[in-house]
Amino acid sequence: MFNNAMELTGKNFIAGQRTGSGKAFQAENPATGKMLEQSFYEASQKEVDEAVHQAEDAFNDYNKKSGKQRADLLEAIADEIIALGDVLIQRCMEETGLPEARLTGERGRTVNQLKLFAQVLREGSWVNARIDLADPDRKPLPKPDVRSMYRPLGPVGIFGASNFPFAFSVAGGDTASALAAGCTVVVKAHPAHPGTCELIANAIQRAVEKSNMPAGTFSMVQGQSTDVGLAIVRHPLIKAIGFTGSFRGGKAIFDEANKRTVPIPVYAEMGSTNPVFILPGVLKEKREAIAKDLAASVTQGVGQFCTNPGLILLQQSEDGKAFKDTLSGSMAGSAAGVMLSAGIRSNYERGIEKLKGATGVTVVARGKSEGEGYRGVPSLLEATADSFLKDHTLEEEVFGPSTLMITASTREEIIRAAEKLTGHLTATILGTEKDLEDYKDLIAILEQKVGRLIFNGYPTGVEVCHSVVHGGPYPATTDSRTTSVGPAAIFRFARPVCYQNFPQTMLPDELKNNNPLGIWRMVNGEMKR
Repeated sequence: MFNNAMELTGKNFIAGQRTGSGKAFQAENPATGKMLEQSFYEASQKEVDEAVHQAEDAFNDYNKKSGKQRADLLEAIADEIIALGDVLIQRCMEETGLPEARLTGERGRTVNQLKLFAQVLREGSWVNARIDLADPDRKPLPKPDVRSMYRPLGPVGIFGASNFPFAFSVAGGDTASALAAGCTVVVKAHPAHPGTCELIANAIQRAVEKSNMPAGTFSMVQGQSTDVGLAIVRHPLIKAIGFTGSFRGGKAIFDEANKRTVPIPVYAEMGSTNPVFILPGVLKEKREAIAKDLAASVTQGVGQFCTNPGLILLQQSEDGKAFKDTLSGSMAGSAAGVMLSAGIRSNYERGIEKLKGATGVTVVARGKSEGEGYRGVPSLLEATADSFLKDHTLEEEVFGPSTLMITASTREEIIRAAEKLTGHLTATILGTEKDLEDYKDLIAILEQKVGRLIFNGYPTGVEVCHSVVHGGPYPATTDSRTTSVGPAAIFRFARPVCYQNFPQTMLPDELKNNNPLGIWRMVNGEMKR
């Protein structure tokens, strides 16, 4: 065990051991453009292979641990993260340019979601136990005893995200849900914040040891190149992948996983433009307030959220012109903010230039561009619904503090624009109750397009709770049937297994007649405890 949880070594975590002597790289402070001193070592193919084999060996033990034992591990990870204190926050500030208050809040969210999964495990009913008792006297054929429940898939590969260095990274929702399901985990650290990743990896490893879990339950490998991540995806012992990031990265991983001799499930959350529909009645009543609130939502966190409102759709009117004027003024008055990395800032600028070059798109407002480091300038662009309907690229995500306003000449154009949408994480409807009555068909369309529908709110901010859905149809994700936030995320890393005519002594506790865990189960079609 490495005792100094605060000291960075730059090495990889392979089942409790520190390794690494390969190609070195450094993190960069995006607020200053300066390299940080500590070097980190890219994992070799041999190290990735060892991490996965250790995860496979550990899985044979870890998947047999009780829900309460796995809950103890998740709670221990939460405690160890908190124990890192200000060292974690300060290092993350240096590597991401994110402010202290934002990171403190995100650390709290990360800890709380670990504890939420622990609660789910202690209660135990998530396994969806189903029991159909035998009936040997049934005619014309006897009925067998049939029981089923969810079981873990096996070792899982997790990719850390750039924009949430705690909540969607080494100990984020993907790792938490995989460990909760009973899977062992090999994490690919994000190269933009490797020091942050190492600190949290050390916290997880300490929790693994304190919880008496097998050493290979958790490993983490570093690397700037795509070779490290692809080695995880291609490894025949890896049974599933969790990814949060760009469309290009997620699609590449998804495609690679499907080239394998045995394809594996990939849950890739790849972002979206999260359309906001502003209906006529509410525009007349609250146009100024909506404009200011939308500007704040677009520029929040320098627009570096997968739920950033990147599309605004409304009908042309005098109220619409007044709304545009207020929104334009608010965006023009917004200052540029530090983006997470040089690459993300470059991609943002390329995205804006691509939009500006599209037929029918005009720039309405640009924010203030002063300040050092890799800064993203807020941008408001505009196009007609006719242009939007003709050019599918206008729907593509531009990751950063920008939004594209689509103005329609008629109600029918609004509906046609909604029908044209591909998959997104969210869609927002701002309206009065009468607006909702008048646009029932819009709601029905959007139900088929997104994972979360919002009424009179804004998409930025995802509540971590049992009913939340952070997902959506392709290209927002590679699997619209589930979520990457909330307890339901556990089902990404589990599958139903059926036991027919098994003796009681050989059944999992969740399926035994006397229900020793006291969980909710479906018995002969009725929910019972």
